[in-house]
Amino acid sequence: MSDIPAETPRIARAYCPACEPDADTLLEILEVQWCNVHMPMREGLDDARVMSDAMLTGSAEAGGDENRRWCDIIHGDSHRGRDSHNGRRRGR
Repeated sequence: MSDIPAETPRIARAYCPACEPDADTLLEILEVQWCNVHMPMREGLDDARVMSDAMLTGSAEAGGDENRRWCDIIHGDSHRGRDSHNGRRRGR
């Protein structure tokens, strides 16, 4: 007996909503697959309106600078109460 399961048959039919606008979703199971001609744009009109000061880099922590601001708001200032020499909390 193999650990790989047998492939199951597809029950949905692929269709492009622009090529087949009258396809009846109540009569058959359809899977949306846009054709090359009708593929929707990946960029929206509002994309240029979004402002971000976060710089995308290859650091190990994704969005670390932005996340630090939220942590400071939720948990309090991360620098408050820390010894400036070694990063440990004072009095512990």
